[in-house]
Amino acid sequence: MPTEDVADQIMRFIGSTDYRPKKLRALARSMGISEKEHGSFHFAVNALMKTGRLVMGSDTVVTIPHPSGTIVGTFRLNPRGFGFVIPDNPDAHGDLFVPPGDTGSALTGDRVEAKVAKRGKRGGKMLFEGRITEVLNRAQNHFVGELLHDFNRWFVRPDGNTFHGPVFVDDPGAKSALEGDQVVVEITRYPTPGKEARGVIIRVLGERGLPEVDTLSMIVQYQLPEGFEPDVLKAASDVSSAYDPAADAKGREDLSKETIITIDPDDARDFDDAISIKTLPKGGMELGVHIADVSHFVQPGSTLDTEARSRTTSVYFPKHVIPMLPEVLSNGVCSLQERVPRFAKSVFISYDKHGKMQNRRYANTVIQSAKRLTYKQASAALDGKPGRLSKKVVALLGQMERLAKSIRRRRIRDGMLVLDLPEVDLVYDEKNNVTGVIPTDTSFSHTLIEMFMIEANEAVGRLFTEIGVPHLRRIHPEPAPTTGKSLGKFLGALGIKVPTTLDRFALQGLLKSVKGKPASFAVNLAVLKSMQSAEYSPKILGHYALAGEHYVHFTSPIRRYPDLTVHRLFDAYVKGNLHTKAQIKSMPSDPELVELGAHCSRCERRAEAAERELRLVKIMRLLEARVGDQVPGVVTGVTNFGLYVQLREYLVDGLLRFEQLADDWWEVDTEHGCVIAEGSGKRIAIGQELQVSISLVDVAGRQISLALTEFVGAKRRAGGRVRKRGPSKRGPSKSKGKFKGKPAKSKKAKASKHRKKAPAKRKKRRS
Repeated sequence: MPTEDVADQIMRFIGSTDYRPKKLRALARSMGISEKEHGSFHFAVNALMKTGRLVMGSDTVVTIPHPSGTIVGTFRLNPRGFGFVIPDNPDAHGDLFVPPGDTGSALTGDRVEAKVAKRGKRGGKMLFEGRITEVLNRAQNHFVGELLHDFNRWFVRPDGNTFHGPVFVDDPGAKSALEGDQVVVEITRYPTPGKEARGVIIRVLGERGLPEVDTLSMIVQYQLPEGFEPDVLKAASDVSSAYDPAADAKGREDLSKETIITIDPDDARDFDDAISIKTLPKGGMELGVHIADVSHFVQPGSTLDTEARSRTTSVYFPKHVIPMLPEVLSNGVCSLQERVPRFAKSVFISYDKHGKMQNRRYANTVIQSAKRLTYKQASAALDGKPGRLSKKVVALLGQMERLAKSIRRRRIRDGMLVLDLPEVDLVYDEKNNVTGVIPTDTSFSHTLIEMFMIEANEAVGRLFTEIGVPHLRRIHPEPAPTTGKSLGKFLGALGIKVPTTLDRFALQGLLKSVKGKPASFAVNLAVLKSMQSAEYSPKILGHYALAGEHYVHFTSPIRRYPDLTVHRLFDAYVKGNLHTKAQIKSMPSDPELVELGAHCSRCERRAEAAERELRLVKIMRLLEARVGDQVPGVVTGVTNFGLYVQLREYLVDGLLRFEQLADDWWEVDTEHGCVIAEGSGKRIAIGQELQVSISLVDVAGRQISLALTEFVGAKRRAGGRVRKRGPSKRGPSKSKGKFKGKPAKSKKAKASKHRKKAPAKRKKRRS
């Protein structure tokens, strides 16, 4: 390939918005550069560097040079007034710090332009700061929050951490709003230094604190769909009514007589995966993974396809689901219901007795699930308590367990990472209020299904790579060198011996060494944060955490649009339409897939953020009634304003500020993850267990304030004095500081406020 073509290819790759700086060898691998092209590749890189179009940044990563004077990116605002610009094209300098007073009217999520200036050196490295010069695109202009009245003025306090400060409104009565209502406010003037934000109420969601109002608030806040349009519902109904398994099954492999089962959560309504197993000679097994054939019902370019592509994912809130497809499909004809004929796309994988993959086969099938099991039922059967399950189903479960364990052992040998980040399930009363939490079930039946889904995803991805058809992969790039160094420093601060190379196998050993210890959560969370986010892209980058070279999402087409695109390619292959170059070229191209992958990744991140935040709100509503309770916790983070402590029962973090510690001077060393009391020599470090009390729950600000009730500290080690230096006033600092604490004072829950009527004339309060 001519050098000019390679250079253009390199610049297109590095110039894409999802590029992350890589070393030269990793860059070549990510681009799919073959051995015979390495000479041209290196020559092109050198030429681009000589002309200034590329630079070798920190940690010898290849990147585009820092823009001269300006940078464009996404802004993230901190409640303390400063912020960061995350560049569209990440460079060697990383995120750009914007000091207080220079953020203009920019809010979190806005796309901005910032002027870049040098602000000196630290540790031999040049530091930069920015000033927002223009807001190019607003992330949103509608915010959800509580309507309040104080000092004879009406204002909305927005929820969350996107918009900091009140939004003043003039006429809340125009929407029949009451003080304490949850409302949607549209910004008419954004805040700037010296000027307050102003807005107008456009919607009243209901009385703040009600479970259904919390859910609706999150839907509006994250701009999620609230229902389906009539034409979409009609299209789904028409497709469902036309379904005739007897007439439409031509050309499909009939598996309706096979013992096939589904295993799902207790409250699952859509079943998109089912499993079968056959024994093979010499101790081998054939795994059958059967996935609901959504592509049969949702044709490309149809009304249903357009809607599914727009949503790209289902959203799973507590007690509420926003489906990607209308329920007549997702819970109806697409769902692999018990004893009902259903169309599926099936992957058959044969293994030897050690769980090593031998052969793969792919087919369009018609199946009939013999039994719908819950995880609890499957676990009970595996523990020798089958209940009324048939002998065939019990035997199948035994085979599944043996095969899944051998697959897991093999994948761990290959470098798969297994993070131990416990979760809790919410417990509800009859009005859907959260009354408690219980640990999430982690029995092997969950792992069993996970292993089979991973294997099927990998088998389908490998097929498409072998035949050379562009497709949406589920990629998880390896961690950037800089994050590996940060993780190493964090581990060193905990007294954990850091391997020379933090590769997958070193991380496996690290996670194993902290299992069951107080620092386990903090370490597992740090390892997770050190990794890049998984996303959808046609690039050949593999899946780092799963140690997979060719990985796609194939197993959940009812709730994920990328899986549906993979099913369409699967269908084309099975029907013989992917066997020539002309047929492959007729499929979606790389550029089309890059755009679609970016859209799907954005929607997925939005859905996950909304799900995560609503769960937090639900738990905080529970803790509002438990202010003053003493609970065990473990330190998960150290900052120059306090300690983050995870409440062990609820698995949420609270903030223990220094003024809530004992009356002493506290020296802060964020770099080594600890604080030390100057007078007593007591030391608190990440991973340490504490007894704390809940002093305040600020649901709107998403913050839990704690007080220390029992100190379980270690004396300062000999020679362990921390150098004293005040924290930077310009933003978050890794420096050490000294802060004054005082005796803890628990704050009791405030009495519910009087709901004050807005100045508006109306006949009656809404029902």
